[in-house]
Amino acid sequence: MADKTDPAGTYPVEKTEAEWRQLLSGDQFAVLRKHATERPWSSPLDHEFGGGTYYCAGCGNELFTSDTKFDSGCGWPSFFQARDGGIATTVDHSHGMIRTEVHCAKCGGHLGHVFPDGPRPTGDRYCMNGLALKFVKKDA
Repeated sequence: MADKTDPAGTYPVEKTEAEWRQLLSGDQFAVLRKHATERPWSSPLDHEFGGGTYYCAGCGNELFTSDTKFDSGCGWPSFFQARDGGIATTVDHSHGMIRTEVHCAKCGGHLGHVFPDGPRPTGDRYCMNGLALKFVKKDA
């Protein structure tokens, strides 16, 4: 997992706030650019288990494949492994706890958090906001 200490750092894909607002829905902007969290069990992607690939809804960066997705029961799409080079992480001290926040490695968009309570082989649970993801079915 790549580690990036500054979530507001420089990324290969950069846009102004106005450009992001034009590109994303209001809810996507809140999650990807303002670090909001969608309500649990609100994303259809939580229940999507077809074959395919998950991309950043902001820039199209490839993040996860369906063969790493699992039902964690937490209410958000969950994966046990990210694509190499797809994500960056930072330490999140918000809400009175310390967590590992996950960002898109290309645009810095907030995706969710990763926890050390996932299944084998990695033991990781990437708990992602469905609004931050775009799913493309295999052979679509």
